[in-house]
Amino acid sequence: MKSFQKVAMVFFLLSMIAVRAVSQTNSSQADAQTVSKLNKFRTDYCKSILDGKIDRLQNYFVDTIRLMPPFQKTVLGKVNASSYFRAFTNRFNVHSYIRHEIEMLDLGQQILETGLINMRMTVRSTGKEFDIVAKYLNLWVKTQTGEMRLLTEAWNADRYDGELHDLVRFDEVPGIHAAFLPNVTVTNNISFELAALNRLLDETVTNHDANTWSRYYSDDAMLLASYASICRGRSAIDEYINAHVLEMPVFEELDIRNDRIDNLGIFVVEYASHIASWRNGKRSGVGLGKNIRIWRREPDHTLKLFRSISMYD
Repeated sequence: MKSFQKVAMVFFLLSMIAVRAVSQTNSSQADAQTVSKLNKFRTDYCKSILDGKIDRLQNYFVDTIRLMPPFQKTVLGKVNASSYFRAFTNRFNVHSYIRHEIEMLDLGQQILETGLINMRMTVRSTGKEFDIVAKYLNLWVKTQTGEMRLLTEAWNADRYDGELHDLVRFDEVPGIHAAFLPNVTVTNNISFELAALNRLLDETVTNHDANTWSRYYSDDAMLLASYASICRGRSAIDEYINAHVLEMPVFEELDIRNDRIDNLGIFVVEYASHIASWRNGKRSGVGLGKNIRIWRREPDHTLKLFRSISMYD
């Protein structure tokens, strides 16, 4: 009996340690040193947008950095990323640029940063002024020497502005439509699982099925959708999706894809995109978009969306 009690107690303690480990991993804040380095980058970033001295950002980028701006092809590589920022500051005179972080979370092999953007700028050629409220999601990696390098950056605006969208497209900057990249081949359990979730999501969005769509998100998820403020938590996300499906066109065909998956353990980072053939009354067309989706393995072993940001090409 004592032996059984001892085994039971050991099992209980191991279970509690496992639960606590999952909980800590799910909510782990970046350490103070990492926070300090990311804060310095944010300061340098804002300075560079304001004074146009883009070269000071180069040392923060990984060689294969991926920029995912709205209404722009995905920009790959350090040289092309610098070209994008240079084109932006050449076209706009930025009078005010503020980034305020919301969170910096340790995902194990990567650091997740989300935050808000406020900028006021004028078009140099016309003097047209824009006040923009936006949001961003950055993913960072730590080098062997302990330095932080920016792996991916994505941002979108909180409201629709057709005139601005044309202005933030820089055709001279080399880029690719992520939706035209090859799908990740199903070679392991994670790619298999995400392929299945994406096929269901094709049908869910096509059918404007808000209830099923909402099930993709964790209760503490954060959704950074285009043309909307940040949605935090179950209630806000449900409200957004219920309203969003009422605005959507008819999808004659929808293909939700991914070109890269970073399996970090409890967290999975998916670089996703879509090709949508749509119809709305007498209007029709083909739309392209891109996403960063950060999934989290839940206690019941399901994958749920923990953080997500979307941009149109």
